[in-house]
Amino acid sequence: MKHTLSRYRHIVWDWNGTILDDRSVCLEIINWSLKKRSLPEISLDVYLDIFEFPVINYYRKLGFDFEKEPFEVVGAEFILAYNRRMFDCPLQKGALELLDSIKKMGIPQTILSALNESFLIRVIEHFNLTDFFDKVWGLSDIYASGKIDLGRKMLEHSGVAANETLMIGDTIHDFETARALGIDCVLMAGGHNSISRLVACGVPVVKSLTEFL
Repeated sequence: MKHTLSRYRHIVWDWNGTILDDRSVCLEIINWSLKKRSLPEISLDVYLDIFEFPVINYYRKLGFDFEKEPFEVVGAEFILAYNRRMFDCPLQKGALELLDSIKKMGIPQTILSALNESFLIRVIEHFNLTDFFDKVWGLSDIYASGKIDLGRKMLEHSGVAANETLMIGDTIHDFETARALGIDCVLMAGGHNSISRLVACGVPVVKSLTEFL
């Protein structure tokens, strides 16, 4: 797999679920939000099968009624709780080693995330990963609407052709983003979508980042 990476001139990373292993924390927080509203809590398997972008659609699947309570309130509640715990999440197994390996190959690396950019920069700094990335791209708000438009800006800014760029992510939205940008994509199970949903995208799927090493 390392040989495969070496043919690219730009590696684009998703953050949540791909480099940062935060799905357990996300599941705990959403179940806390559901319980507060007397809505049914969900299992990890259900979470992996329904999580999607834009996240407002995922919340609707969970039973949140945005006529009674605005999505902005629910979304802000989640982010406030997440920000208190994001530094407790571990990196995905093999993430640090793979980032270092790609850097040693001389391939520029970028983060493209639906997370708020200021939060994203803080957590990357916390893990001392800043020097691995040429640029960090995150959203200006906290509502995780998606990152296709942001990705177009990222690709133009990089100056690297689409056919020489690879995205590594953990969700169907990462695949959708890569497809919209015309770039290759590898998906990793162990993040926020089930392996069956990832396989259905029709691109390579790895079970762990260690498969790249």
